[in-house]
Amino acid sequence: MATFLYRMGRAAFGRRRLVVLLWAVLLGVAGAAAAKAPAAGDDGTSFMPGIEAQRAFDLIGERFPGSDADGASARVVFIAPGGEKVTAGEHRAAVDAFVADAGNGPQVAGAVSPFAADAVSEDASTAYATVTYKVGSADLTDADRSALEAAVDEARGSGLTVEVGGNALASQPAAGGAAEAVGIGLAAVVLLITFGSLAAAGLPLLTAVVGVGISICAILALGSALGLSMTTGTLASMLGLAVGIDYALFVVSRYREERERGHAAREAAGLAVGTAGSAVVFAGLTVVIALAGLSVVGVPMLTKMGLCAAGAVVVAVLVALTLVPALLAMWPEAVLSRTARRGGSRTTGGRTTGERRTGAADNGGSRWARFVLRRPVAVLLACVAGLGVLALPAADLQLGMPGDEAKPVTTTERRAYDALADGFGPGFNGPLTIVADVRDAADPRAAVTAIASRIEGTDGVVSLSPPQFNGAGDTALFSAVPATAPNDERTKELVQTIRAERPGLEDETGAVFEVTGSTAMNIDVAQALQDALVPYLAVVVLLSLLLLMLVFRSVLVPVKAAFGFLLSVLASLGAVVAVFQWGWGAGLLGVEQTGPIMSLMPVFLVGIVFGLAMDYEVFLVSRMREAYVHGERPAQAVVGGFRHSARVVVAAAVIMIAVFSGFVGSGESMIKTIGFGLAVAVLFDAFVVRMALVPAVLALLGDRAWWLPRPLDRLLPRVDIEGTGLAGRSAPVQAPAGGDAQPQEPREAART
Repeated sequence: MATFLYRMGRAAFGRRRLVVLLWAVLLGVAGAAAAKAPAAGDDGTSFMPGIEAQRAFDLIGERFPGSDADGASARVVFIAPGGEKVTAGEHRAAVDAFVADAGNGPQVAGAVSPFAADAVSEDASTAYATVTYKVGSADLTDADRSALEAAVDEARGSGLTVEVGGNALASQPAAGGAAEAVGIGLAAVVLLITFGSLAAAGLPLLTAVVGVGISICAILALGSALGLSMTTGTLASMLGLAVGIDYALFVVSRYREERERGHAAREAAGLAVGTAGSAVVFAGLTVVIALAGLSVVGVPMLTKMGLCAAGAVVVAVLVALTLVPALLAMWPEAVLSRTARRGGSRTTGGRTTGERRTGAADNGGSRWARFVLRRPVAVLLACVAGLGVLALPAADLQLGMPGDEAKPVTTTERRAYDALADGFGPGFNGPLTIVADVRDAADPRAAVTAIASRIEGTDGVVSLSPPQFNGAGDTALFSAVPATAPNDERTKELVQTIRAERPGLEDETGAVFEVTGSTAMNIDVAQALQDALVPYLAVVVLLSLLLLMLVFRSVLVPVKAAFGFLLSVLASLGAVVAVFQWGWGAGLLGVEQTGPIMSLMPVFLVGIVFGLAMDYEVFLVSRMREAYVHGERPAQAVVGGFRHSARVVVAAAVIMIAVFSGFVGSGESMIKTIGFGLAVAVLFDAFVVRMALVPAVLALLGDRAWWLPRPLDRLLPRVDIEGTGLAGRSAPVQAPAGGDAQPQEPREAART
């Protein structure tokens, strides 16, 4: 691999104009396709094949054709001024006028008056009208939304407080914008401090933006055809930007190192791609496998998110391997440090002063490594104990699907949710939909009446709507309003109680019924994902063991890496629970409503953190193994690995934390939660696990860390990511300004 990538790097360096032109054309084509593509449809976040709520939902679509179950809707809430009633003359007239105006929209399927649908609270202070559309919310035109907004504004002019829930006017989270701008700005500062060169700091940013631009444009272009939502694009941009900067950072850093050793610019680019690029390929592969593996969980939304993010990572890897060396060829000296540009490297005794400096001089990384090596047991215990304490809240993890109640109070959706809860009870925002299949019942109507009576008498049900039969008379539909809020644990228990009553009722009536609706759907999805979390985590851990065993030719190094990964994942989940579920420090992050953690978040977090953890493991430990296989003692190899890689790994981690933290400011609760979870996961994994726990364990293991049984050694294919195959490249030579000197003929390495 190293030899192939070495040649690729030299080729990209030599054909720099062609490579840059090809990437520019690709970006332009993707951008043009995105501009002409139709808008993406709904993402179907709550749907999961195989669960009861999904089966019932599908039955409704089959037995009640034209029910517009997939169409957009708006629940418009009217609140009378203090002490007044919405049924009063002028207020009632304003509501009736709204219903008439809203019902005239071009895509409106119907607008139901609250007075005709008995949608007025007991004290008559609150009422709501339902407006349904023939198309999904993503397919509504600006004219459709403008017509609804104009009708709402007209009703507000009458003195009523009017708020709009539902998805008709809900804003869609968009990729790009402030979150990425904050992340890029912080990354620029970190890169400038790390490299001390504007060109070296700007190059990773430029290439990362190109990669993310291509990825996002591709998602937009394919969004309508493949059902890719803007949420999917946001997450792909989040991960693509982070790894894009990091991968380019590692290649540029290695290029500077090779130039300091005296190699000519083209040779240095080839060596950088052959060594750091090999680690980039493997690290990117781990991220892609983890993200693509999300498809086994069985959630279409999660599968799309994982595959799109995996595609963004693939683009980031290709950019790092081709576009980065091509741009280095255009500015071979500009990315070097100021000292290197002024004085260059001097050859002394067959070894350059730059090489001696990079190989022997102490820096913060080597000093930290020696600190850990002097007290490995204390450092190891501190890491395990600290992360273990942080992981404790994860034992109380509760999954759900936050809705309008999790949005800021500045949004009309949140205010509508609160008004309905105040006027009609907390369970009104999440009614349970009961679907009764009475095809096999001797008396269909008597069977439905018996089912409805039993459910109405269940503790926790406050009201039941009259059953509605389909045209064939073989299916009935009715709603049950719980006494508690949709994400309340008592609502989950109510659903379980109703379903537990089913066997007796089915034997008694001959009818079959199932529970669905948004609340039941979220409960079923949360349970299915919670059941899938441990198996998926086990698969990811086993995968990490196999991949790292393949790379490092060791048994104990992969075990140590997997153990550290588990610690960082559990600690990050604990932090998420403490903030978003328990409310610790929630106000500081703009979390206005705590509650269950988004169902998709833990599985998605496991997949991404696995890939990122393997990134740092590969970049850091590969330099240690490189030193070890070249004859250094284990302790020396650890110090050498930190000397070469610690500063860059720290910079990469800080950049990722900055990028992910930028998304904490998102108004979308899902993006906010994932951004926070990923930021703290990188913090724990990079600075606690990889920078402290890893050297402590390696110090205790010594030579045993690199032990591999002979049968496994013969069985596993050899993957050269340390650049061992490049050890016989030419000795470094003084490169004149411009970097055009050619290397000498290769010679055999003294040791492999």
